[in-house]
Amino acid sequence: MKFKTKLLMACAAMSWVVSGVGAAEGDLTKYVNPWIGTGGHGHVFLGANVPFGYVQLGPTEHTRGWDWCSGYHISDSVLIGFGHQHLSGTGIGDLGDFAFLPVANKEQKEIRFSHASETVSPGYYAIKLGRPNVFVELTATKRAGFHRYTYGANTAEGLIAINLNQGIGWDKMTSCKLNVEGATTVSGFRMSTGWAKNQQDFFVAEFSKPVTLVESNDSVGVFSFRNDGQPLLVKVGLSAVSVENAKANLQAEIPAWDFNKTVTEARQAWNKELGKISIETKNDTDRTIFYTALYHTMTAPSVFSDVNGQYRGADGKVYSARFTNYTTFSLWDTYRAAHPLMTLIHPEKQADIAQTMLNICQQQGKLPVWHLMGNETDCMVGNPGVSVLADLVLKGYVKDKAAAFEAMKKSAMLDERGMKELKQYGYIPFDVANTPETVSKSLEYAIADAGIAKVARLLGRKDDYTYFYNRSQCYRKFFDKQTEFMRGLDSKGRFREPFNPFKSAHIADDYTEGNAWQYTWLVPHDVHGLVSLFPSEQAFVNKLDSLFIVEGDLGAEASPDISGLIGQYAHGNEPSHHVVYLYNYVGQPWKAAPLLRKIFGEQYKNSADGLSGNEDVGQMSAWYVISTMGLYQVEPAGGKFVFGSPLFDEARMQVAGGKTFTIRALNNSDRNIYIQRVKLNGRNYTKSYINYADIEKGGTLEFTMGSKPSKFGTAKSDRP
Repeated sequence: MKFKTKLLMACAAMSWVVSGVGAAEGDLTKYVNPWIGTGGHGHVFLGANVPFGYVQLGPTEHTRGWDWCSGYHISDSVLIGFGHQHLSGTGIGDLGDFAFLPVANKEQKEIRFSHASETVSPGYYAIKLGRPNVFVELTATKRAGFHRYTYGANTAEGLIAINLNQGIGWDKMTSCKLNVEGATTVSGFRMSTGWAKNQQDFFVAEFSKPVTLVESNDSVGVFSFRNDGQPLLVKVGLSAVSVENAKANLQAEIPAWDFNKTVTEARQAWNKELGKISIETKNDTDRTIFYTALYHTMTAPSVFSDVNGQYRGADGKVYSARFTNYTTFSLWDTYRAAHPLMTLIHPEKQADIAQTMLNICQQQGKLPVWHLMGNETDCMVGNPGVSVLADLVLKGYVKDKAAAFEAMKKSAMLDERGMKELKQYGYIPFDVANTPETVSKSLEYAIADAGIAKVARLLGRKDDYTYFYNRSQCYRKFFDKQTEFMRGLDSKGRFREPFNPFKSAHIADDYTEGNAWQYTWLVPHDVHGLVSLFPSEQAFVNKLDSLFIVEGDLGAEASPDISGLIGQYAHGNEPSHHVVYLYNYVGQPWKAAPLLRKIFGEQYKNSADGLSGNEDVGQMSAWYVISTMGLYQVEPAGGKFVFGSPLFDEARMQVAGGKTFTIRALNNSDRNIYIQRVKLNGRNYTKSYINYADIEKGGTLEFTMGSKPSKFGTAKSDRP
């Protein structure tokens, strides 16, 4: 049989599995475009995975720069392997572990390909390669990958390489071993250092036909097999604990050799999670962007425990647990929208996420900052894990509230990352701390401290409440009433000179990936307190209006993360994500509506370059998902969701306890972007926000929209 005929048969088989399932009524995966974010600075993962899976199986290219942090960029056309783990949307590259690559000869290290030959949908990736002549298909479960290689008829002997050396970005292999256990089984381990300083990974690969090791060195093995006209199937189980656990994971999740069935199950897993939000809209592009965004929010946090409950802790030791342990916490990004969204639509996971964080604290002495594969990276600034845990406590997801409080307090009282100076001076002075970004660090600590104060108040700990509330007010010290900007302070209380609110120097000035224009608004925990620093409420509004208009030169040293600019508002980076919603706090919610619609339409596209900044492990997409439904949690801890401008005619969320919360927008259109009036469960509702507890109960929130601003939400009693 000619290869072309075999390929068509293979594609036909997959069209039943992929397209057939995709055409089924209620299948939401057909609205997902996984290519969104593979270009520009999106840095998203492309390949096969299931929601929150440990395995992300997909193509890996050479690391050619910052835009290859996920291991893949659409501008490239050279493959070096199909790795089993990838990051999505990060600003640093890592992982890429256990790369498999079909090769034409033992010397081949890379393969040129065309993007036109790639097919991808949730849970499935395929590519036609020319040299060697093979059709590659990939799918995955939570802890295992499944490969199918269909070789051309002119290939008598197929070759496949397993590369334990290859990694992405910062990742460097430190030790590894490849074991040939038998004619159809290969196992091994890979230790590496990089962003995750001490990553430990184990694998087992089972082949559907005998393979023979024909070439090997310390880290790469090339295996041959006879091409008998049937595809070569490879099942690969992973574990961070042991080869034995990798085998158990594989046996539990892919016991049979039915590749199509695994694809179908992956598709079903995605449909179950995507189905937690149903939207009504006449705009197919908006629908695709929405469900792709929802899809992107579920790459991480990733399951980081085996089917027997074992996992590798933050101290490198192996633990056994009766809960699901997680990893890949990009908390500086995700505390703002991704985690609040999860509390709405993934309530069943929140207790385990909280327990994971508490265990990390026990094992490493503090809550996670940016946790990756059992390793603390300490990436970014502040104590974002505190904000996430505080939110979970206040929303009722944590049974042992006292233990959670002690973990938060412990994390906030360490003498590291500027906290020693914060405790000593009440802020972090730039001339004492010997660290850059002191304004951003102090503001982020203030946000976390506000969450601790709320939990302390809940538990009746008055002294702790007072202490952390006072620390949460440190932002006031940085506000310069003359310029109306947040500015760096020295130990004498003097503002840094000279001062340029536009200029930014990456990891070399007072701000983290931003400038004074962007960081003056980073007080989401006390917006009214921020407003009070201005001469008047109107002065605050005038300054906020200016943010979206003013233009200036950020300078040659500015971080590439400062992207998606509207004036000096930078939607491509997280510190700006709450800013549009500040209008609600000063009784002018109508001013947010045109800005939100502008962001929806201009910063999110149905194209490879469809994100205005890094996806950041779900945060960019989570902002879109929750904002297009007309909501946003500005205050990181507590669950006060502020109204915006709903994009869809209707959105139905599955919330806790199997209930449904419906958000309906009557008379909605591209012109009718302003809220005129609101009803909650049929009753008039005048506030410009809603509490998490009211959403959790289920019910219906009904917006009536119009083409002109209204007085809705303008009264002081109706502001958040």
